[in-house]
Amino acid sequence: AKPTILERLDWLTTHGVFGYIVSFAVIAGLLLWTFTVGNFLSTLLSNVFSFFQPMNPQVSGPILSVIWNGVFGGLVAGVTLVIPFVIPFYLLLAMMEDSGILTRVAFMMDSAMHQMGLHGKAIIPLILGYGCNVPAIYTTRIMRTRRERLLAAFAITFAPCAARTIVILGFVATFVGIEWALAIYAIDLLIMFVAVKVALRVMPGETSGLIMEMHSFKIPSLSVVIKQTWTRTKSLVYMVFPMYIVGTALIQGLYAFGLLEPLNKTFSFLTVSWLGLPAIATILLIFGVVRKELILLALVAVYGTNLALVLTPTQFIVLALVGTLYLPCIATIGILVKEFGWKAAISISVANLASAILIGGIAAR
Repeated sequence: AKPTILERLDWLTTHGVFGYIVSFAVIAGLLLWTFTVGNFLSTLLSNVFSFFQPMNPQVSGPILSVIWNGVFGGLVAGVTLVIPFVIPFYLLLAMMEDSGILTRVAFMMDSAMHQMGLHGKAIIPLILGYGCNVPAIYTTRIMRTRRERLLAAFAITFAPCAARTIVILGFVATFVGIEWALAIYAIDLLIMFVAVKVALRVMPGETSGLIMEMHSFKIPSLSVVIKQTWTRTKSLVYMVFPMYIVGTALIQGLYAFGLLEPLNKTFSFLTVSWLGLPAIATILLIFGVVRKELILLALVAVYGTNLALVLTPTQFIVLALVGTLYLPCIATIGILVKEFGWKAAISISVANLASAILIGGIAAR
C-alpha cells in the first residue's frame, strides 16, 4: 500500500538524520515564537503600566512609598515579564504535545539526554526552563525516579529564563554587542552540561530507558490546548506572584532603610577583587534573587539609563554572566523546596552560586 502523508511525516521525524534536523527546528521555532511574541506583549503591557507608576525599583524616599512601589513593582513584573512569555510558550507547547510532534522530539533527543544521565522526556522540562524555571521544575514529575527529577531540575536552574534573557539583552546585547550575548547563551549551555556531568558523580545510578506512548500525528484539539495552557499558567501565577510581590517590597524596604549598604563592603573581596565589578554589585545580586531582571532595573534606578558611564564592556559581560548563573530566583527556590525539600534546594543553590563565582572570576580575567 502507498504510505499516507502522516506515515511519511512519522518517518521523517524519526529518521536518523532528518529527525534531528526536524527536532532542532521544532525547539528553535518554539523559542523563537516565545521570545518574539513575548517581547511584543511585554513591551505593550509595560507601556500600559508606565502610565500608572514607574517600572524601576524605588530605593529612596518615604518608606511607605518605597514599600508600595515594591508591591506594585512585583505585580507589574509578573504581568509584564512572566505572563507575556509563559502564555505563548505554553500555548505552542500544548499544540506540539497534542499534535504528536513533541514525543518525536523526545525520542530523537534520547541518546543526547543519556549523556546527562537522563532520557528523552527530560527535553520537555528543559525547553520549558527557557520560558520560566518554576513550571519547568514542576514538569519534571514526568520523570520516573527522584534521581532523574533532581538531575533535570538541576539542569533547569541553569537555563536562561525570560527574566535572565532581559538581563543578558539589557546589559550585553545593548551595550557590548549581540555576538557577546549569544556567546553567553553558548557558555551557559556548556556549563549546564558540565555541571550535570559532575552531579552524576555525586548521584550515581542507572538511567531508566525511555518508554512513552507515541500516538499518530493529528490536528491539535483547541479545547485541550486551551485547558492545558490555562492549567499551567494558573499554577504558575499562584506560585510566582505572591513571591514577587512580597520579595520585591521586602528588598526595596531593606535598601531604603540602609540595611543592605554594609553588605557592599563585606563582600567587596568577592565582587570587586575577584569579579572586577563595582561595589554596588552585591546589592544588585541581592535584588536579583527576588527577580532576575531587578539586577538591571535596580542599576537603572540608581544610575539612570546610560549605564555605559558606570560599567565597562567587560563588567557588563561578567555581571550578565554571574546574574544568569548564580542563585535561582526566590520563586524557583520555592518550587525546589516544595518538590524536593530544603536539603536538595540548598545543595542546588550552592552549586549554582559556586559555578557563577568561578566562571565570573575567570571571565573577568
